[in-house]
Amino acid sequence: MKGTQIILDHIDGHEAAALMVDGRLEDFLIAGDAPIPGTIYRARADRPMKGQGGMFLTTPDGPAFLRQVKGLAPGQHLLVQVTGYAEDGKAIPVTQKLLFKSRYAIVTPEAPGLNISRSIRDEDERDRLLEIAHEEMGDATYGLILRSACAGADPDEIAEDIAAMVAAAGQVLSDEGTEAEVLHEGDTPHLQAWREWTVPAQIEQEPGGFERAGVLDALDVIRSGRLPLEGGGYLYVEPTRALVAVDVNTGSDTSLAAGIKANMACAKTLARALRCLGLGGQIVIDAAPMPKKDRRAFEGALRAAFKTDPEETTLAGWTTLGHFELQRKRGRIPLSEILS
Repeated sequence: MKGTQIILDHIDGHEAAALMVDGRLEDFLIAGDAPIPGTIYRARADRPMKGQGGMFLTTPDGPAFLRQVKGLAPGQHLLVQVTGYAEDGKAIPVTQKLLFKSRYAIVTPEAPGLNISRSIRDEDERDRLLEIAHEEMGDATYGLILRSACAGADPDEIAEDIAAMVAAAGQVLSDEGTEAEVLHEGDTPHLQAWREWTVPAQIEQEPGGFERAGVLDALDVIRSGRLPLEGGGYLYVEPTRALVAVDVNTGSDTSLAAGIKANMACAKTLARALRCLGLGGQIVIDAAPMPKKDRRAFEGALRAAFKTDPEETTLAGWTTLGHFELQRKRGRIPLSEILS
Protein backbone atom coordinates (compact mmCIF):
# COMPACT_ATOMS: atom_id res chain seq x y z
CA MET A 1 0.00 0.00 0.00
CA LYS A 2 1.28 3.46 -0.95
CA GLY A 3 1.43 6.27 1.59
CA THR A 4 2.04 6.44 5.32
CA GLN A 5 -0.02 4.54 7.87
CA ILE A 6 0.03 4.55 11.65
CA ILE A 7 -1.59 1.39 13.01
CA LEU A 8 -2.56 1.13 16.68
CA ASP A 9 -3.36 -2.42 17.72
CA HIS A 10 -2.37 -5.24 20.10
CA ILE A 11 -0.26 -8.34 19.51
CA ASP A 12 -0.14 -11.31 21.88
CA GLY A 13 -1.89 -9.16 24.48
CA HIS A 14 0.67 -6.33 24.24
CA GLU A 15 -0.26 -2.79 23.21
CA ALA A 16 1.72 -1.91 20.08
CA ALA A 17 2.00 0.67 17.30
CA ALA A 18 3.40 0.34 13.79
CA LEU A 19 4.53 2.95 11.27
CA MET A 20 4.22 1.71 7.69
CA VAL A 21 5.53 3.71 4.71
CA ASP A 22 4.60 2.48 1.25
CA GLY A 23 3.98 -0.99 2.66
CA ARG A 24 7.32 -1.19 4.50
CA LEU A 25 7.61 -1.34 8.30
CA GLU A 26 9.56 1.77 9.34
CA ASP A 27 9.08 1.64 13.10
CA PHE A 28 7.44 -0.54 15.71
CA LEU A 29 6.67 0.12 19.37
CA ILE A 30 5.46 -2.51 21.81
CA ALA A 31 4.75 -2.57 25.54
CA GLY A 32 6.60 -4.96 27.80
CA ASP A 33 6.73 -5.56 31.53
CA ALA A 34 9.73 -3.33 32.24
CA PRO A 35 9.37 0.30 33.42
CA ILE A 36 8.77 2.64 30.48
CA PRO A 37 11.34 5.37 29.70
CA GLY A 38 9.94 8.69 30.87
CA THR A 39 8.56 7.21 34.11
CA ILE A 40 9.39 9.41 37.12
CA TYR A 41 10.00 8.01 40.59
CA ARG A 42 10.43 9.36 44.04
CA ALA A 43 13.36 7.07 44.82
CA ARG A 44 15.49 6.41 47.89
CA ALA A 45 19.27 6.41 47.76
CA ASP A 46 20.53 2.99 48.74
CA ARG A 47 24.29 2.49 48.40
CA PRO A 48 27.09 4.18 46.44
CA MET A 49 28.99 2.33 43.75
CA LYS A 50 32.61 3.02 44.55
CA GLY A 51 34.85 3.59 41.58
CA GLN A 52 31.97 4.52 39.25
CA GLY A 53 30.73 7.66 40.97
CA GLY A 54 27.16 6.36 40.97
CA MET A 55 24.46 5.35 43.40
CA PHE A 56 22.03 2.45 43.56
CA LEU A 57 18.48 3.57 44.31
CA THR A 58 15.33 1.86 45.55
CA THR A 59 12.20 2.32 43.41
CA PRO A 60 8.79 0.58 43.39
CA ASP A 61 9.92 -1.30 40.25
CA GLY A 62 13.22 -2.56 41.61
CA PRO A 63 16.77 -1.21 41.89
CA ALA A 64 17.87 1.73 39.75
CA PHE A 65 21.30 3.17 39.05
CA LEU A 66 22.12 6.89 38.94
CA ARG A 67 25.45 7.87 37.38
CA GLN A 68 27.78 10.74 38.30
CA VAL A 69 26.10 11.69 41.53
CA LYS A 70 27.60 13.93 44.24
CA GLY A 71 26.45 14.88 47.70
CA LEU A 72 23.81 12.18 47.92
CA ALA A 73 23.63 10.18 51.15
CA PRO A 74 22.04 6.74 51.65
CA GLY A 75 18.44 7.08 52.80
CA GLN A 76 17.90 10.40 51.04
CA HIS A 77 14.88 10.76 48.71
CA LEU A 78 15.13 12.24 45.22
CA LEU A 79 13.25 12.51 41.93
CA VAL A 80 14.60 10.49 39.00
CA GLN A 81 13.39 9.59 35.50
CA VAL A 82 13.87 6.35 33.59
CA THR A 83 16.11 6.92 30.55
CA GLY A 84 16.08 3.48 28.93
CA TYR A 85 15.71 -0.25 29.46
CA ALA A 86 18.06 -2.20 31.69
CA GLU A 87 20.05 -5.15 30.43
CA ASP A 88 19.03 -8.50 31.89
CA GLY A 89 19.97 -8.62 35.58
CA LYS A 90 20.99 -4.95 35.77
CA ALA A 91 19.46 -1.90 37.45
CA ILE A 92 17.08 0.54 35.75
CA PRO A 93 19.04 3.49 34.26
CA VAL A 94 17.78 6.84 35.59
CA THR A 95 18.67 10.54 35.58
CA GLN A 96 17.86 13.53 37.77
CA LYS A 97 17.31 15.73 34.70
CA LEU A 98 13.53 15.50 34.36
CA LEU A 99 11.76 16.04 31.02
CA PHE A 100 8.01 16.32 30.51
CA LYS A 101 7.59 15.51 26.84
CA SER A 102 4.58 15.66 24.54
CA ARG A 103 3.87 16.06 20.82
CA TYR A 104 4.52 19.79 20.66
CA ALA A 105 6.31 20.71 23.87
CA ILE A 106 9.05 19.58 26.24
CA VAL A 107 9.11 21.18 29.69
CA THR A 108 12.56 21.19 31.32
CA PRO A 109 12.35 22.15 35.02
CA GLU A 110 16.13 22.09 35.51
CA ALA A 111 16.96 24.06 32.36
CA PRO A 112 15.13 27.42 32.23
CA GLY A 113 14.70 29.31 29.00
CA LEU A 114 12.52 29.13 25.91
CA ASN A 115 13.78 27.36 22.80
CA ILE A 116 12.27 26.50 19.43
CA SER A 117 13.37 23.59 17.26
CA ARG A 118 16.12 24.66 14.87
CA SER A 119 14.26 22.92 12.04
CA ILE A 120 11.68 25.74 12.20
CA ARG A 121 13.44 28.55 10.36
CA ASP A 122 10.62 30.81 9.20
CA GLU A 123 10.85 33.95 11.36
CA ASP A 124 7.12 34.66 11.26
CA GLU A 125 6.39 31.12 12.42
CA ARG A 126 8.95 31.39 15.21
CA ASP A 127 7.37 34.67 16.34
CA ARG A 128 3.94 33.02 16.36
CA LEU A 129 5.20 30.16 18.48
CA LEU A 130 7.00 32.49 20.88
CA GLU A 131 3.78 34.38 21.45
CA ILE A 132 1.90 31.17 22.25
CA ALA A 133 4.68 30.01 24.56
CA HIS A 134 4.93 33.26 26.53
CA GLU A 135 1.17 33.36 27.02
CA GLU A 136 0.99 29.77 28.29
CA MET A 137 4.13 29.78 30.43
CA GLY A 138 3.21 32.96 32.28
CA ASP A 139 5.33 33.23 35.42
CA ALA A 140 6.48 29.60 35.36
CA THR A 141 10.21 29.25 35.94
CA TYR A 142 10.52 26.00 33.96
CA GLY A 143 12.28 25.77 30.65
CA LEU A 144 10.35 25.03 27.46
CA ILE A 145 11.31 23.53 24.11
CA LEU A 146 8.85 23.77 21.24
CA ARG A 147 9.32 20.77 18.97
CA SER A 148 9.44 20.64 15.17
CA ALA A 149 5.84 19.35 15.06
CA CYS A 150 4.73 22.86 16.10
CA ALA A 151 5.36 24.19 12.57
CA GLY A 152 1.94 25.08 11.16
CA ALA A 153 0.11 23.36 14.01
CA ASP A 154 -3.12 24.65 15.53
CA PRO A 155 -2.32 27.25 18.24
CA ASP A 156 -4.92 25.85 20.62
CA GLU A 157 -3.39 22.38 20.40
CA ILE A 158 0.10 23.75 21.06
CA ALA A 159 -1.18 25.79 24.01
CA GLU A 160 -3.01 22.77 25.42
CA ASP A 161 0.16 20.66 25.17
CA ILE A 162 2.27 23.29 26.95
CA ALA A 163 -0.30 23.69 29.71
CA ALA A 164 -0.54 19.92 30.22
CA MET A 165 3.23 19.49 30.52
CA VAL A 166 3.57 22.49 32.87
CA ALA A 167 0.80 21.05 35.05
CA ALA A 168 2.46 17.61 35.09
CA ALA A 169 5.79 19.15 36.07
CA GLY A 170 4.19 21.21 38.82
CA GLN A 171 2.41 18.19 40.25
CA VAL A 172 5.58 16.07 40.36
CA LEU A 173 7.88 18.78 41.71
CA SER A 174 5.46 19.81 44.46
CA ASP A 175 5.13 16.26 45.77
CA GLU A 176 6.12 15.93 49.42
CA GLY A 177 5.88 12.18 49.92
CA THR A 178 8.47 10.21 51.84
CA GLU A 179 8.25 6.73 50.29
CA ALA A 180 9.54 5.29 47.02
CA GLU A 181 6.69 5.81 44.53
CA VAL A 182 5.80 6.24 40.85
CA LEU A 183 4.91 9.91 40.33
CA HIS A 184 4.57 10.05 36.54
CA GLU A 185 3.99 7.23 34.06
CA GLY A 186 5.94 6.97 30.82
CA ASP A 187 3.99 6.96 27.56
CA THR A 188 2.59 3.65 26.31
CA PRO A 189 3.15 2.73 22.61
CA HIS A 190 -0.10 4.35 21.41
CA LEU A 191 0.71 7.61 23.21
CA GLN A 192 4.32 7.46 22.10
CA ALA A 193 3.23 7.01 18.48
CA TRP A 194 1.03 10.13 18.74
CA ARG A 195 3.92 12.01 20.35
CA GLU A 196 6.73 11.01 17.97
CA TRP A 197 5.21 10.07 14.61
CA THR A 198 4.09 13.49 13.46
CA VAL A 199 4.16 12.92 9.69
CA PRO A 200 0.81 13.14 7.87
CA ALA A 201 -0.60 9.62 7.93
CA GLN A 202 -3.71 7.48 7.72
CA ILE A 203 -4.57 6.33 11.24
CA GLU A 204 -5.87 2.78 11.75
CA GLN A 205 -7.23 1.98 15.23
CA GLU A 206 -9.69 -0.84 14.66
CA PRO A 207 -8.76 -4.30 16.02
CA GLY A 208 -7.02 -6.46 13.41
CA GLY A 209 -5.22 -3.49 11.86
CA PHE A 210 -1.83 -5.19 12.00
CA GLU A 211 -3.05 -8.07 9.87
CA ARG A 212 -4.87 -5.88 7.36
CA ALA A 213 -1.90 -3.52 6.91
CA GLY A 214 0.70 -6.27 6.53
CA VAL A 215 2.43 -5.49 9.83
CA LEU A 216 2.42 -9.11 10.98
CA ASP A 217 4.09 -10.30 7.76
CA ALA A 218 6.68 -7.51 8.01
CA LEU A 219 7.39 -8.47 11.62
CA ASP A 220 7.96 -12.10 10.60
CA VAL A 221 10.65 -10.96 8.15
CA ILE A 222 12.29 -8.60 10.66
CA ARG A 223 12.26 -11.21 13.44
CA SER A 224 13.83 -13.85 11.20
CA GLY A 225 17.10 -11.90 11.40
CA ARG A 226 17.55 -12.18 7.62
CA LEU A 227 16.51 -8.99 5.85
CA PRO A 228 16.60 -8.67 2.06
CA LEU A 229 18.55 -5.66 0.80
CA GLU A 230 17.76 -3.42 -2.16
CA GLY A 231 19.55 -4.67 -5.24
CA GLY A 232 20.02 -8.17 -3.82
CA GLY A 233 21.95 -9.48 -0.88
CA TYR A 234 20.92 -9.90 2.73
CA LEU A 235 21.46 -8.33 6.12
CA TYR A 236 21.75 -10.72 9.05
CA VAL A 237 21.14 -9.25 12.52
CA GLU A 238 21.96 -11.54 15.43
CA PRO A 239 21.84 -10.30 19.05
CA THR A 240 24.21 -12.04 21.44
CA ARG A 241 24.74 -11.54 25.17
CA ALA A 242 27.67 -9.17 24.61
CA LEU A 243 26.74 -7.36 21.39
CA VAL A 244 24.60 -7.30 18.25
CA ALA A 245 26.38 -8.92 15.31
CA VAL A 246 25.47 -7.65 11.83
CA ASP A 247 26.64 -9.54 8.75
CA VAL A 248 26.34 -8.11 5.22
CA ASN A 249 25.96 -10.76 2.53
CA THR A 250 26.07 -10.01 -1.20
CA GLY A 251 23.84 -12.95 -2.08
CA SER A 252 24.11 -14.14 -5.65
CA ASP A 253 25.77 -10.93 -6.91
CA THR A 254 29.34 -11.75 -7.95
CA SER A 255 30.18 -8.47 -9.67
CA LEU A 256 33.18 -6.33 -8.64
CA ALA A 257 30.82 -3.75 -7.13
CA ALA A 258 28.75 -6.30 -5.17
CA GLY A 259 30.42 -5.47 -1.83
CA ILE A 260 29.94 -1.72 -1.93
CA LYS A 261 26.37 -2.08 -3.22
CA ALA A 262 25.43 -4.43 -0.39
CA ASN A 263 27.17 -2.27 2.22
CA MET A 264 25.41 0.89 1.06
CA ALA A 265 22.09 -0.94 1.16
CA CYS A 266 22.98 -2.10 4.69
CA ALA A 267 23.64 1.51 5.73
CA LYS A 268 20.14 2.49 4.59
CA THR A 269 18.44 -0.51 6.22
CA LEU A 270 20.26 -1.03 9.53
CA ALA A 271 18.72 1.82 11.54
CA ARG A 272 15.21 0.67 10.60
CA ALA A 273 16.03 -2.92 11.50
CA LEU A 274 17.45 -2.01 14.91
CA ARG A 275 14.43 0.24 15.63
CA CYS A 276 11.90 -2.42 14.83
CA LEU A 277 13.84 -5.12 16.70
CA GLY A 278 14.35 -2.85 19.71
CA LEU A 279 18.09 -3.49 19.76
CA GLY A 280 20.82 -1.35 21.29
CA GLY A 281 24.17 -1.59 23.02
CA GLN A 282 27.30 -2.49 21.05
CA ILE A 283 26.67 -3.12 17.34
CA VAL A 284 29.41 -4.73 15.23
CA ILE A 285 29.05 -4.79 11.43
CA ASP A 286 30.93 -7.37 9.41
CA ALA A 287 30.76 -5.49 6.11
CA ALA A 288 31.00 -7.16 2.73
CA PRO A 289 34.44 -6.91 1.11
CA MET A 290 35.03 -3.50 -0.49
CA PRO A 291 38.02 -1.24 -1.24
CA LYS A 292 39.14 0.95 1.68
CA LYS A 293 38.52 4.01 -0.49
CA ASP A 294 34.78 3.26 -0.32
CA ARG A 295 34.66 3.26 3.49
CA ARG A 296 34.02 7.00 3.72
CA ALA A 297 30.91 6.74 1.54
CA PHE A 298 29.65 3.86 3.69
CA GLU A 299 30.20 5.86 6.89
CA GLY A 300 28.40 8.86 5.39
CA ALA A 301 25.40 6.75 4.46
CA LEU A 302 25.30 5.24 7.97
CA ARG A 303 25.51 8.67 9.57
CA ALA A 304 22.68 10.00 7.40
CA ALA A 305 20.45 7.02 8.24
CA PHE A 306 20.96 7.32 11.99
CA LYS A 307 20.63 11.13 12.03
CA THR A 308 16.83 10.90 12.02
CA ASP A 309 16.67 7.87 14.29
CA PRO A 310 15.09 8.49 17.72
CA GLU A 311 17.73 6.54 19.67
CA GLU A 312 21.13 8.12 20.24
CA THR A 313 23.75 6.22 18.23
CA THR A 314 27.50 6.83 18.15
CA LEU A 315 29.54 5.70 15.15
CA ALA A 316 32.76 4.42 16.76
CA GLY A 317 34.63 3.50 13.56
CA TRP A 318 36.61 0.65 12.04
CA THR A 319 38.48 -2.09 13.89
CA THR A 320 41.80 -3.59 12.84
CA LEU A 321 39.90 -6.63 11.54
CA GLY A 322 37.78 -4.45 9.25
CA HIS A 323 34.57 -4.44 11.28
CA PHE A 324 32.58 -1.25 11.88
CA GLU A 325 31.38 -0.53 15.43
CA LEU A 326 28.45 1.51 16.75
CA GLN A 327 27.19 2.23 20.26
CA ARG A 328 23.43 2.61 20.52
CA LYS A 329 21.27 3.64 23.46
CA ARG A 330 19.07 0.87 24.87
CA GLY A 331 15.88 2.87 24.50
CA ARG A 332 13.60 -0.10 23.83
CA ILE A 333 12.99 -3.66 24.93
CA PRO A 334 14.30 -6.22 22.44
CA LEU A 335 11.36 -7.56 20.46
CA SER A 336 12.57 -11.12 21.08
CA GLU A 337 12.02 -10.67 24.84
CA ILE A 338 8.35 -9.80 24.33
CA LEU A 339 7.14 -11.94 21.43
CA SER A 340 7.84 -15.66 21.45
